Amino acid sequence: MGSSKMVKKIEEGGVFALYTQDYRDDLVSVAYYALYALQHRGQESAGITICDSLSEEAIRHKTIKGKGLVSDVFSVDDLRSYKGNILVGHVKYGVENGTSFRNYQPLRGDSLLGKVSLVHAGNLTNTQEIIDELLENGSMFQTETDTEIILKLIGKNAKYGYKNAILNTIKRIEGAFAMAIIIEDKLVAVRDPLGTRPLCLGRYKDGMYVIASESCAIDSIGAEFIRDIEPGEMLVIDKDGLESIKYDESTERSYSSFEYIYFARPDTVMDGLSVYEARHACGRYLYEQNPVEADLVIGVPDSGVPAGIGFSEASGIPYATALLKNKYIGRTFIMPGQASREMAVRLKLNAMKNLISGKRVVVVDDSLVRGTTSKILIKILYEAGAKEVHFRSASPVVISEAYFGASIASDQELIGNIMPVEKIREHIGATTLEYLSIENLTKVLKGLNCNMDCFK
Repeated sequence: MGSSKMVKKIEEGGVFALYTQDYRDDLVSVAYYALYALQHRGQESAGITICDSLSEEAIRHKTIKGKGLVSDVFSVDDLRSYKGNILVGHVKYGVENGTSFRNYQPLRGDSLLGKVSLVHAGNLTNTQEIIDELLENGSMFQTETDTEIILKLIGKNAKYGYKNAILNTIKRIEGAFAMAIIIEDKLVAVRDPLGTRPLCLGRYKDGMYVIASESCAIDSIGAEFIRDIEPGEMLVIDKDGLESIKYDESTERSYSSFEYIYFARPDTVMDGLSVYEARHACGRYLYEQNPVEADLVIGVPDSGVPAGIGFSEASGIPYATALLKNKYIGRTFIMPGQASREMAVRLKLNAMKNLISGKRVVVVDDSLVRGTTSKILIKILYEAGAKEVHFRSASPVVISEAYFGASIASDQELIGNIMPVEKIREHIGATTLEYLSIENLTKVLKGLNCNMDCFK
């Protein structure tokens, strides 16, 4: 049989879910604000499915999803019109060429167990094998997502009951995943065995449970953070309460280092480690590795700011908010051509000339991936009158996209994979260039077993 190449790396994003034993009309509003707090995890699309499993014998699912930011997708009427007791929501991380509506989540389907709605963040690694198997058994695919594979496997195993349908599916898939599923009258949450994708649990005082990719979403809606869902754990929430099932007892872990460096929001605490504290420590170590004489430290907003502050505190060099970010930009589509790329960066960031002119500047960013943005940013700083620009990356040299937490670039686009550091410095136009060492990143992560395959 011919091999099919259907699934692309488009599954990254943010997951959110709610379960309550009461019939409520505010679940979509709560989800709206939670997904807003997870907007940094995806700007391609947003969506929710709300389920009413209480008011009638037939369980009903209503899905709202669309292209763009959370504020673009949901109307005031959406926030007021839909009632239920279970909800799953999702924001999707954008890819360079965009995706079509059929790939937006949640995905829904009918099975022997009834209606199933699923949201998922992550990338599976054995998709081709499963696709070929499902096609051979008569399945047809309507999307280009790993999420549809999971949905079809749940349906295939539905005859074994909801719990075994999900457990059998989990055993069949490999890779990184965090998911929330409405199945029958239950909410099920699952985290992959290595813990590569984050997922956590919260609860309101009235007993409503919350599932989210990051603790900042739980904080933003006034719920209490309970704990991280453990790697290899499945939670089932229904009228009988919460049941924890440890489906994988392995102690091997592979948390995503890039969650702490870039992807997660700084006010998130993930697997016991504060993202802000981790980024702040990266900045301190950057200075200790290679002290530099300068007049001003700038953190590139937003994810480079904590590291910039850490560098400033360690060095005693004053910190200034000398790069301002346009807060009204969601996702900037960078068109081909140097002029368009430069305009996109200038639209996002503006340099304050009165603070920069005549100064030796240290600019700290979360990472240096392609080098395109860094090169333009350094040009902007020189145009603002900087006498020297010392660039500091709060991550080691990036040579692979493995387990980034986002499909950032192919390996051949990664400047650290094709140039030595001195050539990179010349290419971006920096006076000096320094990367955080892997040894210091390991110290920052405080014993968490994070995947470092993407770094040199």
